[in-house]
Amino acid sequence: MRTNGARLRTLAGAVLMAAVTGACAGQGDGRESANATASAPGTGTATGSGSSGTGTGTRPEAPPTAPAPHFDEEIGLPDGRRVGMSYVDGRGLVEQHRAAGAGAGGWSAPHVVYATTTDRCQSLTLRVFGGRVAVIADWGDYCYDGEPPMESVAAVGTADLARWDTNLTRSFDGWTKVAPVGDSGDLLFTESSTERLTRLRWSPTEGFAQVEEIPR
Repeated sequence: MRTNGARLRTLAGAVLMAAVTGACAGQGDGRESANATASAPGTGTATGSGSSGTGTGTRPEAPPTAPAPHFDEEIGLPDGRRVGMSYVDGRGLVEQHRAAGAGAGGWSAPHVVYATTTDRCQSLTLRVFGGRVAVIADWGDYCYDGEPPMESVAAVGTADLARWDTNLTRSFDGWTKVAPVGDSGDLLFTESSTERLTRLRWSPTEGFAQVEEIPR
């Protein structure tokens, strides 16, 4: 009986030890699981566009730069301004000007100096005399192929280039030259042949005078 009692006490002690060991192991697993769960929120990364996020906003695009217009002829004035002229089909002679220092987008709106639907000729002449711009332009059927013009225009732009004086001469070979008349401020458009000298005078106060033909 003593031997059986000793065995029972030994068996009871072993069972108790096993129970205590299992309980300790269970508590350790609970702590690890709790730690893993608690640390999970700390590993996230904010991607919002707010002040606390790490996202980047999109910068607004700059407005496109206006392209520079294309001209048949362009010329500069002493004060830095520029003037461009174009033959435009169905409209005639079109002018634009730009202030000194202005960029490609600083050109004025297109302005029709002389309106016609006649075919253009090849040449377009621009000359600057002080603050004035003189223009010689021609139109005619088949003129671009070398036929003589049917419409010949002399024009002068003054002041802020918003005003243009024009003179039309029909069935004429066209003006070939423009030059100042001394220090008067007047300009003289001319065309010379073996038979005669044709000339047209412009003055700042009177505008264009009558066409003169002087036999040789």
